[in-house]
Amino acid sequence: MSDSAPLDPLSPPAKPPASRARIALLKRLADVVCLPSSRVNAFERSVTADLLVEMLREAEVEERARVARRLANLTEIPATLVRLLLRDVFEVSGPLLENCAWLSDSDLLDCIRNTGLEHRKVIAARRGVSEVISEALAERMEPAVIDVLLRNDLARLPADAVETLVAATRETPRIIPALLKRAELRPSHAYILFWWADEIARRTILQRFAVSREVLQEAAGDVFPLAAAEGWTDPLSRKALQFIERRQRNRAAVDKSPYDSLEGAVAAAETGMTREIAEEISYLSGLKPMTGAKIFTDAGGEPLAILCKATGLPKSALRALWRGLRRPETEDDGTVAAPLARVLVTYDMIAVDRAQTVLRYWNWSLSSALTPTLLKAIRDGDNEGLDEYSLPQRAAMLALSNDFGR
Repeated sequence: MSDSAPLDPLSPPAKPPASRARIALLKRLADVVCLPSSRVNAFERSVTADLLVEMLREAEVEERARVARRLANLTEIPATLVRLLLRDVFEVSGPLLENCAWLSDSDLLDCIRNTGLEHRKVIAARRGVSEVISEALAERMEPAVIDVLLRNDLARLPADAVETLVAATRETPRIIPALLKRAELRPSHAYILFWWADEIARRTILQRFAVSREVLQEAAGDVFPLAAAEGWTDPLSRKALQFIERRQRNRAAVDKSPYDSLEGAVAAAETGMTREIAEEISYLSGLKPMTGAKIFTDAGGEPLAILCKATGLPKSALRALWRGLRRPETEDDGTVAAPLARVLVTYDMIAVDRAQTVLRYWNWSLSSALTPTLLKAIRDGDNEGLDEYSLPQRAAMLALSNDFGR
């Protein structure tokens, strides 16, 4: 009678021992692939790689991983072999992705498209990630991968990838701090990101990206008289000069306004902001109503400080707008409310010229980027009584309709 325990009919069959011949052959084939070109020519290496690929397709994970580790330090790996290994489970492809510096962008793109999150995280952490790879990683909008990519100082981000990442911050705000540290981020990106950033990120944006236009003003100083002599008839130069000029307020709007000045409109707003007053403040400030609507409805309030500083309004005007928007001015203990205190600090920290730069970028981006959305809102919404207004006026009314009384 045997002393061995009876076999359990429900247990899986025992795994056969690894074939010593297979292990040895895989090692020998990998060794041949690794030989220098002085020992093996390209055709011989290719034939060996083809044979190795066929064996690896049926090999165990441990065996495939052993071959990948063996090849990781090569400067040239046959394409069929590297594609097979990079598409494998992370246990197999990981050593190549982490240690092989000579993988081509084509190989990495194939891996990005055909593998999983762990593969893409390691690719994002590689030294010298190219613009092509960065863009492919950014397009997938995976927060874990984006976070690694942004923290990789040696990764290069093209403009399209930066724009994709800026859009991603709206749904994934935790990547904002890392994105703000990137050298590829431009003021135009930061000023849009500002609208959904928290107070810390907003302060960083204003400190780093609120640039002066002094160089532009000096360079184009003699162009203003030329444009004026032509009656400002050229729309391209007029738009650019409007961005460069020092004056923010729209003097021509005063003649059409029911208020004698911007200060007068702000004083009227103090007793209660309406859509009509908000529109007048926008025009008098040299803004389109859509930009003004965005500023007045912003939850944080910092754009109000930018508006006041850029147009030369004092702190008292900022407080008046705050009061007109029905926002709390004091805490229960009588101290200045924290949001208002933060906005007042923003007013103090930014110079007039830099505030104007931010305000004018907002005016450009909001008046162009939101046009398709605006048209859809007007088409799908309640159009009654809107026909008499211009497109920017209707934009302001739609934007403000839920926030201000008539």
